[in-house]
Amino acid sequence: MSYPLGAMSSIAVIGTTSWGTTLAVLLARNGHDVALIARTTAEADSLDAARENPRHRPGLRFPTNLRATIDPETLATADLIVLAVPSASLRANLTRLAPAFAPEASVLSAVKGMEPEGCLRMSEVIEAFGVEAQRILVLSGPNFAGEIAAGLPAATVIAGADPGRARQAQALLNGPTFRVYTSEDVAGVELGAALKNVVAVACGLSDGLGYGENAKAGLITRSLAEITRLGIAAGANPMTFLGLAGLGDLVLTCGSDVSRNRRLGLTLAKGMALDDALASIDGVVEGAVTARAIPGLVRRFGVELPVCQSLYAVLYEGKPPGEAVRELMSRAAKPEF
Repeated sequence: MSYPLGAMSSIAVIGTTSWGTTLAVLLARNGHDVALIARTTAEADSLDAARENPRHRPGLRFPTNLRATIDPETLATADLIVLAVPSASLRANLTRLAPAFAPEASVLSAVKGMEPEGCLRMSEVIEAFGVEAQRILVLSGPNFAGEIAAGLPAATVIAGADPGRARQAQALLNGPTFRVYTSEDVAGVELGAALKNVVAVACGLSDGLGYGENAKAGLITRSLAEITRLGIAAGANPMTFLGLAGLGDLVLTCGSDVSRNRRLGLTLAKGMALDDALASIDGVVEGAVTARAIPGLVRRFGVELPVCQSLYAVLYEGKPPGEAVRELMSRAAKPEF
């Protein structure tokens, strides 16, 4: 099913995270009525009273057409429902809220991660709650919430099996400083979004250990090759990985200390244990969560993911980073493509 542009105007954003808050304000600034779904009545009342989210996005003022609420009726009447929660809490949020979703609403996942149990993409988790694949959209790209909130130029991509729904969401989000493209490659956009977080942890480790710029460039390039290889096995379009959700997000996340994933790698390079390193970083480090899915992805799709598998071994099997690098560098010689 597709919709004429402008048909949607009632939007619910689930997640008072930095990204959820930013998307809610962006949509409200574009003239749409937006409900930001909070976890508790106290949180909703506090956000509405402050007219900003002081914990996750202080200083970003709420337009008058944005309200915080826990009222499930907002989901029952929404034309577009945006999910902007950590990947580890997506299933719990859907268990609580999906029964209230309007039966024809488009559901847009802005979650960059995977569910390690079952190696599921976020759209696959959403579909398990009775949302038809044709109604599911996914958003990803090189998008730091702070820069978008500040009105700095950025671009992203929305993918969906129904091109009409993707174009509708594009029209709702597109604006003077936020350029939105569309795609039909849901699997490719999601895999690029999730696995670049894993690569960013590896790049942080590489930089923290002093391996230099050559090593980081090689790491990013070979990681892009293996993400593309996995994507092809999963039915994705290889060109997706040269776009915003692939190369674009890799460049951003692997090269900036704003990235929690990169910062985790830098912290681990100092010799800190994983649990302590995670505790030292404010917010969820999606790369550490997605890395737990790597062995299952290798089995499920029958592909090699040398960089991602090496990072898994460092994070969860106690392999020293230096040993992992030596093993990668001593792999059998082969053609690049």
